[in-house]
Amino acid sequence: MSPSIDKSPIELITTRRSVVAANMTDPGPSDDELNTIIAAGVRVPDHGRIGPWRIQIIRKDAQAKLGALYGKLFKEDNPDAPDDLVEFNRDRPSRSPILLAITFHPDPERYVKVPHSEQILSCGALCQNILNGAHAMGFVAQWLTEWPAYHAEVKNALGHAAETEIVGFIHIGSATDAPQERKRVGAESVVSEWAG
Repeated sequence: MSPSIDKSPIELITTRRSVVAANMTDPGPSDDELNTIIAAGVRVPDHGRIGPWRIQIIRKDAQAKLGALYGKLFKEDNPDAPDDLVEFNRDRPSRSPILLAITFHPDPERYVKVPHSEQILSCGALCQNILNGAHAMGFVAQWLTEWPAYHAEVKNALGHAAETEIVGFIHIGSATDAPQERKRVGAESVVSEWAG
């Protein structure tokens, strides 16, 4: 995909919207494009240069393996679930060409100067920058959590401790159809001015 050079930076930010992963298809970003998206992701406020986030790239073969685990876990946790719902959960990781798992790795020893809240906000900013970076490169993206982000066996399969927080799975690809704008919270309903 070529960069969206016909839009100004502010237009890119104000026109970005998530596209449901089920509505994504190939092509996904090339390795160079993905590296650029990730480079945009890490350009976030990060008080103390802690870097309290990690990014795992999950490509198609690994998505299928992760999906097999999702299907197994979903069936174990929901033994009466119909086969189509098990299949739906098995397909979750494979809906887009590229899947990123974003995990939070705070440094508690730095909490005196950089509290937990600042470190988790930096992690959220990383996810948002990845979404913006994908959009700027001409792709679409969706940031999801859903039950797999909280399941200890999913964390273990991805190589994380049970207490590690998966803050999101980010799907990146191309839209099957042009995304439609949706109603959003307007600035007028959330902005006020404090004059002392």
